[in-house]
Amino acid sequence: MLIQEDFADLQTPTGPMRVHRYRPTGGGPFPGLILFSEIFQVTGPIQRTARLLAAQGYVVAAPEVYHEFEPLGCALAYDKEGTDKGNRYKIEKDLAAYDSDARAVIAHLKSLPDCNGRLGAIGICLGGHLSFRCSMNPEITAGVCFYATDIHKRSLGKGMSDNSLDRIPELKAEMLMIYGKQDPHVPQVGRDLIYKTMTDSNVNFTWHEFNAQHAFIRDEGPRYDAALANICYALAFELFHRRLQAGNTAAPAGSVAPTGPLKLG
Repeated sequence: MLIQEDFADLQTPTGPMRVHRYRPTGGGPFPGLILFSEIFQVTGPIQRTARLLAAQGYVVAAPEVYHEFEPLGCALAYDKEGTDKGNRYKIEKDLAAYDSDARAVIAHLKSLPDCNGRLGAIGICLGGHLSFRCSMNPEITAGVCFYATDIHKRSLGKGMSDNSLDRIPELKAEMLMIYGKQDPHVPQVGRDLIYKTMTDSNVNFTWHEFNAQHAFIRDEGPRYDAALANICYALAFELFHRRLQAGNTAAPAGSVAPTGPLKLG
């Protein structure tokens, strides 16, 4: 499917935010996806992920998560300076601003004539955590989190005391959680805490752990694992196609819902 690319600058409570948009060129309307980036904002690898998603029949919106700190259109480099900036911004930004940014993108997608209003969220690293929080919004039907950081430490946002673990019961979207077993940012004890809390809260989710390091989906750098990335994208598309493309937003009348999560890997 051919796609077109542009951007929109949205007004948020903390200033203008650029949202990069990737959309099929014809047909529709299509489901919408919010793609949350790593700490480096909308880099080349994030753009390629957005194009991959859009080519499968989705209107994709990728917001610049640090619009309060960097000029519109800026992407940080994958180097020490970019990493230091991104990690600093992550804990300088108000937690409420992450949530209001997500609300702004949800409203924007729902306003687009080529979006049918069925929405999902997907994110990588920091973006995995933002996708997790975004999926607490009632408009989100399916959420994908690639190695979401900081959830287990409650360390997102100013003050490093986020409430994502406490808000897990608010997750009504079906979730796909993917982690690398060799990821030092989310060690086994952290993964176990997230899994148990989601299970205890009766969230509808699937959990996968792969023998991989942090950033194994990013197609730049020495940790990229193309084979695993392909598997993970296939898992994400299965969820999005089933819940968004097919419009399967509720179980059929008389059906029996799953009683617990599925954990593989």
